[in-house]
Amino acid sequence: MRYHINYNITLACKAIVKEKFTQMGIDYNLYEDGELELKKMISQDELLHINKQLAQYGIELIYDQKISLVNKIKDIIINNVNSDEQGFNTKLSIYLTEKLHHTYAYLANLFTEVTYTTIENFFILQKIQRVKQLLIENNLTLTQIANLLEYSSVAHLSNQFKKTTGLTPTAFQRIIKKRKEYLNSQ
Repeated sequence: MRYHINYNITLACKAIVKEKFTQMGIDYNLYEDGELELKKMISQDELLHINKQLAQYGIELIYDQKISLVNKIKDIIINNVNSDEQGFNTKLSIYLTEKLHHTYAYLANLFTEVTYTTIENFFILQKIQRVKQLLIENNLTLTQIANLLEYSSVAHLSNQFKKTTGLTPTAFQRIIKKRKEYLNSQ
């Protein structure tokens, strides 16, 4: 029998970071936004060792402030899109500006410089990933998904889904259904 694993990537990463730093006896503070503060300086060897330990889990310490800010933008978007609560309650640009204390123009230019895509495109891709996840895991209607992810309409969701994936949500559901039937028959 196959099971699907539901996980909170942020919670898992924080647990791993806490475990590794505790094992090494390094005093630290880990903040909600993913920032880590070391309470005392550590040697270059210790830093390399902890980076090696974290790399096993796909986690890395980031020293570049620009990359760190871009990762904060990504985390905010990903956490919001994957939340079961209603979205930003304001425009994304305003929300990011207030949360990160930079102008949206600066954030948008930095994001594009580092990732070679726009914040808006990243946001759309995350929303489409969430739509796929909801279509696969839940018995929600497209109307419910559109409301949950704050689309203006089901048509808007469907158009964005098709533009991004090349499939309509209904076609995607049929493919998933056939795949499940095939796997269950094996």
